[in-house]
Amino acid sequence: MKLASPAKRALGNALTKAGQRSTRQREHVFAVLLDKRDHPTADEVYARARSTMPAISLATVYNCLETLVTCGLVRQVNIDREPSRYCPNLREHAHFHDQRSGRVLDIDVPSTFLANLKRLLPAGFEAEHIEVSFHGKAPTTKTQKV
Repeated sequence: MKLASPAKRALGNALTKAGQRSTRQREHVFAVLLDKRDHPTADEVYARARSTMPAISLATVYNCLETLVTCGLVRQVNIDREPSRYCPNLREHAHFHDQRSGRVLDIDVPSTFLANLKRLLPAGFEAEHIEVSFHGKAPTTKTQKV
């Protein structure tokens, strides 16, 4: 799996800024996350990564994911007591957890919504990041896309 040039530059810049270096494994794991933005678990990333890089180990995938999160290229999404999931969408957004299928979907929210949420904080408090999660059931009809 090949990482597109803009993503490769973003990865290289973020790793350099964090005092890390780019490796084939980090590039590959990042490419896996960008290829299908469905909030996979580490085990799902591992399975996808192995399909085109058979020698990659689960430990390497975990280390790569940790590095990508630390560098700010990927967000770790934690839902209840489920395994962590990974989201390369760095825009401010919410998540919808479909309790029927287990899928996690990105939900765009207007910037005014986030600004209004920040106004709820007590005087002097400052939020660096807001996480909003919806839990429920997606429609089951085949005509409606999610």
